[in-house]
Amino acid sequence: MRRLAVLTSGGDAPGMNAAVRAVVRVGIANGLDVFGVRNGFSGLMSGDFVSLGARDVGGIIDRGGTFLGSTRCAQMRTEAGQQNAISRMHDLEMDGLVVIGGNGSQAASIALSRRGIPVVGIASTIDNDLAGADITIGATTAIETAVEAIDRLRVTASSHRRAFLVEVMGRHCGYLALMAGIAGGAEAIVIPEAEIDPQALADELQDAQRRGKKHAIVVVAEGAANNAAALASYFAEHESRVGFELRVTKLGHVQRGGPPCAYDRTIATLLGAAAAESFAAREHGMLLGIVAGKVARSPLIIALEEKPLDLSLLQLANVLAR
Repeated sequence: MRRLAVLTSGGDAPGMNAAVRAVVRVGIANGLDVFGVRNGFSGLMSGDFVSLGARDVGGIIDRGGTFLGSTRCAQMRTEAGQQNAISRMHDLEMDGLVVIGGNGSQAASIALSRRGIPVVGIASTIDNDLAGADITIGATTAIETAVEAIDRLRVTASSHRRAFLVEVMGRHCGYLALMAGIAGGAEAIVIPEAEIDPQALADELQDAQRRGKKHAIVVVAEGAANNAAALASYFAEHESRVGFELRVTKLGHVQRGGPPCAYDRTIATLLGAAAAESFAAREHGMLLGIVAGKVARSPLIIALEEKPLDLSLLQLANVLAR
């Protein structure tokens, strides 16, 4: 192993830059030549590589997003796209690849690994829905961003006796909504894994008002069948009595932005360093994630497994909302 490539793929996550920084500097310390791939798998297929030295990754540990750029590359799901990527790796004499990303990105990692490319994946997604990791790069920062917004909205909600439907990211997984709802003291949480009937939610809000609450916060995952827009539409159409004046706030991509928190910087650094050390030791075909507070190595194939959400936390949230 002499020449190592690193890319970031899929949705950007706070901490990706810290991971790239660690791959580069620890790789160099282990005698590797490290190259960044611009714009994810799209750049891999087009051969958009750039040599990275220690100074090239200076001052990025505190930057959100990814300085290498990222894309969602549908072509990597095809045999032609995968073969194209492999050809570019061979043309540029790359001996290995580090892929920093979530489910879709690691599915591409698996495809390349099966075709003989040495790959190490690093678990990075704000959704925290990747098996092989207790917590993924970016998830903690995204939760903190959502909670900060909820705290601010509660001030207005209380002042005007309103209920806010706060929609957070999570197309297929309710982790962000669940954790932000618990930390933000929400009156209700709506997630894809435990759908709630709109009228039942209206009854809950009305009951909260009867118990003396001056406001209500409902955290809703965007991927829930009854997302914020659907709930607001139902309440308006059926003239449901929720006990409060209703408002909708969608946090959207603001959750991805901003500098990574200290925890995300730390785990990203540990995972990036472990990836470089793995290649130096000629070990690959694995996904690196944080399990029980430490770097864990799992077969790449684990990225295709479903990661269950602990629904006992939703029960706890319901109790705490009383």
